[in-house]
Amino acid sequence: MNLRKIIGSILFFIGLILVWQLLYAASTDWFEWAKPYAVPHPAGVLASAGRLIANGTLFAAVAKSMLRVLIGFIISVVAGVFFGILIMNFEYLSTNLKPLLLGIQTLPSICWVPFAILWFGLKESAIIFVVVMGSVFSISLAVESSIKEVPPIYIRAAKTMGLSAGKMYAKVIFPAALPSFVAGLKQAWSFAWRALMSGEVMSASVGLGYTLMMGRDLADINQVMTVMLAIIIIGIIIDKGIFSSVENHILRRRGLIRQ
Repeated sequence: MNLRKIIGSILFFIGLILVWQLLYAASTDWFEWAKPYAVPHPAGVLASAGRLIANGTLFAAVAKSMLRVLIGFIISVVAGVFFGILIMNFEYLSTNLKPLLLGIQTLPSICWVPFAILWFGLKESAIIFVVVMGSVFSISLAVESSIKEVPPIYIRAAKTMGLSAGKMYAKVIFPAALPSFVAGLKQAWSFAWRALMSGEVMSASVGLGYTLMMGRDLADINQVMTVMLAIIIIGIIIDKGIFSSVENHILRRRGLIRQ
């Protein structure tokens, strides 16, 4: 069954590449809807990827971007958990601050770029600031939402056992809220990744966003597409390899999905 799924996935992606090549040929050669240099095609993307790998540009860009997004995401998790707990424990903040966080979360990450440049200059800290602002509010809301989903009977039972507030969170609330919180982290990671691209496009010297913009400046649409595919592949690897694995492990331990 697993082999059949693998073969099916391979055939699916081969089909996508063939359709992509047909669309390129139709738009540039058959009907001349677009100029060849304005439309990426599989052979061009493969050649561009080979060039970027050979000269080390792609690996350097991926490494630098991953370092930035990890630093920003860790800061976002720490700050987001703190604000989420505050919102959950103080009704005044829940009433007044939560709607504000919901509104700020809808802002495109690029809105924070001018602030980052004015406050930090064209430095690494500016990009990390954009990453943090792009994801921290999502984490705060995820914390608040996941804690609210904890069955009240768990908390009442813990209170009857005389647990302090600190132990209540450590032993009852956080473990019970963990599956929902991991799902929220997965969403926040996607926000952080998008925010990173916004920051790198405006101010980075090395990174995937900068490499993408270099492709645009050089009118190399295949390089642009190569970077976009690299971003997609990294996103899939992070989602399936880390977040989904952790989420499934937690659910299996609690008997919520089959072993």
